[in-house]
Amino acid sequence: MRKSALFLLPLLGACTTVPASVPSAPTASRPAASPPPQEVRVAPTTPSFRAPRVMNVPGLEGVIGRNETALANMFGPPRLNVTEGDAKKLQFVGEACVLDIYLYPLEPRGEPSATYVDARRASDGLDVDRAACVQALKR
Repeated sequence: MRKSALFLLPLLGACTTVPASVPSAPTASRPAASPPPQEVRVAPTTPSFRAPRVMNVPGLEGVIGRNETALANMFGPPRLNVTEGDAKKLQFVGEACVLDIYLYPLEPRGEPSATYVDARRASDGLDVDRAACVQALKR
């Protein structure tokens, strides 16, 4: 009889429910890094062309507006060069950070130029200061 009672204990425990008023355990999450405020310029748009938004952040003046060749001259050959339609993504990597630069044409059939920059640490993917990453990766 005792053996059967011990066998039923785990089954009885599975039948209980947790009251709704009991707070759940906090979940571990990566702290959100908030990017600095940005001023955005918008290129002219026509019915057949949607112009990109252009990032305007202090410290990125030497990158924004540059084409692929100028960026390769500035940072060396990109680790990634991804083309999707008329847009491009170039990725440059160094010990300090990973720099992603997005290039879009500013006019119909125009050459893609840098319109947005993102930077993060290679070790954990947390955002880093974009301008500091640009300075760290310049040749």
